[in-house]
Amino acid sequence: MADLASESAGSSDAGGHPRAARSDTRARIQEVALDLFAEQGYDTTSLREIADRLGVTKAALYYHFKSKEEIVASTVDDFLSDIDELVAWASQQPRTAETRQEVVRHYNGIVARRFPSMRFFQQNPAGMHKSGLGERFQQRMRSLHGVLCEEDATPERRIKTLLAIVSMHVGGATLLNEDETLTPEAAQQSALNVALDLIDLDGA
Repeated sequence: MADLASESAGSSDAGGHPRAARSDTRARIQEVALDLFAEQGYDTTSLREIADRLGVTKAALYYHFKSKEEIVASTVDDFLSDIDELVAWASQQPRTAETRQEVVRHYNGIVARRFPSMRFFQQNPAGMHKSGLGERFQQRMRSLHGVLCEEDATPERRIKTLLAIVSMHVGGATLLNEDETLTPEAAQQSALNVALDLIDLDGA
């Protein structure tokens, strides 16, 4: 059976930093864990089952994550880091329609990339709230809303901006659940199109 610890711990660059293998392994663990949480529920999934699905020992998995909570927290951290980078970039740009469109396109790409994480957030709102991770996510949503919407925007504009964000969160997933012929890419593109329409300042 493969050993995730030896796979990632033994290689480093000239500065002593772990090579990409460790981050790749970490991402693989996150992906498998989130798939299992979606299939059978977070509470009923054990670290042993995650290790078995990965084809590694529980000890090897434990080298990277000591608990399911650590796995979830790491996926949230990665998602929030993506949002922080986008908001930081947007904050340095002119507040134009082009900037808003670019922010929406980039955020839609983040959502598409982090779809398993989004699915987990939506399926486990109580757990997210209890752990405090939900509040951290909401803080980032407020920051994202802030770079998409002017401070003096009308109530209608603020609502449309909120709906644009929500459409990217749930639109693609909803379409996939309702139409098995759609690809994930096509579904998320449809969600993006709706979001872009909603932030079009000419519309309100």
